[in-house]
Amino acid sequence: MTAIQHIINISKEEKRAVLTEIESKQILRHIGIPVPDFRLARSADEAVVQAKYIGFPLVLKIVSPDIVHKSDAKGVILNIQDEQQLRNAYNEIMINANEYNSDAKIIGVSIQQMVSGDKEVIIGMNRDDVFGPVLLFGAGGIFVEVLKDVTLKVLPLAEKDIDNMFTEIQANKILRGFRGTLPADLLSLKAIIKKVAELSTDFPEISELELNPVIVHEQGKGAVALDARIILDHRITEVAAS
Repeated sequence: MTAIQHIINISKEEKRAVLTEIESKQILRHIGIPVPDFRLARSADEAVVQAKYIGFPLVLKIVSPDIVHKSDAKGVILNIQDEQQLRNAYNEIMINANEYNSDAKIIGVSIQQMVSGDKEVIIGMNRDDVFGPVLLFGAGGIFVEVLKDVTLKVLPLAEKDIDNMFTEIQANKILRGFRGTLPADLLSLKAIIKKVAELSTDFPEISELELNPVIVHEQGKGAVALDARIILDHRITEVAAS
């Protein structure tokens, strides 16, 4: 049993389809997709201890299988600079989460390394009933649903398909370098897209996947997925096993 399958099996045993961000990022780590350093804390005191291993500045995010859209729940606080801010942020997130959904199961908070960058993209996958896994790529960040600057490709992907995805979005000019800005690291971005495609093929129980935002640094300096969401459909494995 692979480590990824173990994570999937735990969610099945607990009868939940939505993986926590920590579980999703553990899967990304297993397949070699870069993510910020992160740790789980179940109390403000534990958050302070875990922060010492990561270092400030930090990001705090609510961890709950019942809160999928963390920003809607005011469950994300950025740029935490010291221990007092960390304690305040932990308490604030807990209050916000309870107000958003008082019945939600709260596991704790994810303490993450603060990573910044000016080029943000989204990489996603949705499993269509007819076409199978369909990959999404486009301009990312908090305005992704407003801008809708995305392109779709049915798996499997050829090398030219990924190259075409880069040129098919309006944000292509920004990725290639625009008005003195340096080109983005498209090779690292291409590697992440390939790994998402492989994961989608190898694990058919993954029905939806979203990495948003993925920060793409300048050429040669990599890309990192700041947030991740994976949704499962356990019926697929049950049908396959029958």
